[in-house]
Amino acid sequence: MGLPVFPAQRTAADAAGSDPATLAAALMQSRQTILPRRLLAPGPDAKQFGMILGAAASAPDHGQLLPWRFVLVPQAGRARLADVFAGALLARDAQASPAEIAQSREKAHRAPLLMLAVVDADRDDAQIDLSERTVSAGCAIQNMLLMATALGFGSALTSGKALKSAGLRALFGLTDSEHALCFVSIGTACSRKPARLRPVPQDFVSSLCSDGNDRSANPSDFFYSL
Repeated sequence: MGLPVFPAQRTAADAAGSDPATLAAALMQSRQTILPRRLLAPGPDAKQFGMILGAAASAPDHGQLLPWRFVLVPQAGRARLADVFAGALLARDAQASPAEIAQSREKAHRAPLLMLAVVDADRDDAQIDLSERTVSAGCAIQNMLLMATALGFGSALTSGKALKSAGLRALFGLTDSEHALCFVSIGTACSRKPARLRPVPQDFVSSLCSDGNDRSANPSDFFYSL
């Protein structure tokens, strides 16, 4: 079945006749990671940014704890982040070369829209553990990436050892119970790789059978016998 693609490849008028399930499948399948160095201006405008943040609010959230938050890193704050990246590198490797230090600093200046995703392990209900809170944060992030894709932007998630550094925690004002999950970068993709091969359901679905064994199989063989 030929699936529609989203704004970078297809106009809204072209996609208007597609049913919602086909549109949703096309949106999810067209999302891909674009390296932050390939994400250029323009980034989302104020209205588009509001739509991206609004998408995060639709994530599952057991107990309505809102255990996650996002910290925007505007251009005026990039130099401070660059200092943190360089400091974190030197803390790990005091012999880092000037070129390596410059490269670590440059990472703070990629992509026109940059945010840090943060999850709180202790906010409100202590019975909802960190793993469930992190799943909620991941859903919020995925919603934002999908909305960015629907708006025609590229996006990426990045991590690294600097996320656990004291300098980064201080810069972003993280509390003792908060964890820096990743950076979210969004911008206009200057280039894209061919779509990668996605796993098929048989690669990640199994069934708990009546004999107590976890059987891997084609889900279509047993799904409706539950």
